[in-house]
Amino acid sequence: MPRIGMNPSRGRKTGYTPPRVTLAMLTYIPEEAGYFEHRFDVLKLSIASLLAHTPQPFDLLIFDNASCPPVVDYLRGLRDEGLIQYLILSDRNIGKMGALKIIANAAPGEILAYTDDDVFFLPGWLETHLNIYDTFPNVGLVTGYYIRAHTGYALESTLKFAAQPDVKMQRGQMLEEKWEQHFIDNMGRTWEKYREETHGLEDIALTYRGIEVFASAGHHQFVAARKTLLKAFPDDWSHELMGQMRELETALDSMGYLRLSTRQPVTRLLGNELSSEMVDEARAYGLSARGVQHKPSSVSSRLLHNSLVRRAARYIYNQMYKIINT
Repeated sequence: MPRIGMNPSRGRKTGYTPPRVTLAMLTYIPEEAGYFEHRFDVLKLSIASLLAHTPQPFDLLIFDNASCPPVVDYLRGLRDEGLIQYLILSDRNIGKMGALKIIANAAPGEILAYTDDDVFFLPGWLETHLNIYDTFPNVGLVTGYYIRAHTGYALESTLKFAAQPDVKMQRGQMLEEKWEQHFIDNMGRTWEKYREETHGLEDIALTYRGIEVFASAGHHQFVAARKTLLKAFPDDWSHELMGQMRELETALDSMGYLRLSTRQPVTRLLGNELSSEMVDEARAYGLSARGVQHKPSSVSSRLLHNSLVRRAARYIYNQMYKIINT
């Protein structure tokens, strides 16, 4: 007899209705060493800020792209506490685009609020995003931290919209220097590199129905219609771990969708370790955070800035990386 009795779920119904918004985070911390030495603390703060500062109804979906066991155990613990509604664990890193495709197909909400695992969320962040999303027409992406370099591509549809008579547009260098500095500090840039990346670019501010935004959006964090993303994804499967994101934004632009950022930042960038600036800000919101103290001696400081020492260290690092990952 292949079956005994009747499945007790037969004939029953679920009371579940998905919230409008699915929060989705992609996590990847393969080890607690090297570049990733302090990324676990970054991840914990990112999730803590997301949960603490999102009062709207939501489901939280996390896709882990083959992190190390301590991170996976931490995520499982959050799921068991009921803080994560959907936890997808991959046994290999399938790349950001691959993970994003699975996330968008799995998310139950109409709107996908996506983030990398190194973003800090401020109170009111989602409300600000949704206000833009619900007011502007044909919104493709809305990002909470404007980055000037993102104005260098995929803006044709946004600029076409900006030319309409009921839209006010301003051009110029409008981004406050403190936000440029925040980007430089937390994204591993120098002012020289930053100026190279933004050379010839200007900020474009739009005002529509009383709401101000910057033109352009990013792919580290965004709010978008789930169905819109599904239409814009590339058909092929990429083998690049971090590729095809600009191609996604270009596809959205070619389909007539807008790329927008909040006029004032409602998120922060965390990088791969917590700066004293972000530790202080997190604690001001009542969130626990532990930063990294860097106090090199004068001798070690000179060594660290010696070009020969840095090249030798890079060579050793590359050789060790090959040994570890072969």
